[in-house]
Amino acid sequence: MSYFLENYNSAAMIKILKLQKALISFIIGVLLLVAFLIMRGKKMESSIYVLEASGLFLMLGAFLFMYPILFARKDSAGCVELDPELDPETGEHESVADEGVRLP
Repeated sequence: MSYFLENYNSAAMIKILKLQKALISFIIGVLLLVAFLIMRGKKMESSIYVLEASGLFLMLGAFLFMYPILFARKDSAGCVELDPELDPETGEHESVADEGVRLP
């Protein structure tokens, strides 16, 4: 926790908690909402589909922002660990991406 207090930076926080996908989803949702408003002003029939896509991206972004909270790990003291790759017992990062196929 002290790491977050000493080095608080919003861009770093987004990267640490892996919220880039959520942020991109929100940006796409807002851009589609603007496109809907422009299309509605021109009275285009297909604007409703753009509005539906905008809503889907906004809901997806909301779920992705909640993902670290919903699936956070608890350590032995009951504190929540927000870094899902950090092993609470050893304090080391799990290397999921480094494991490859082993040939005989």
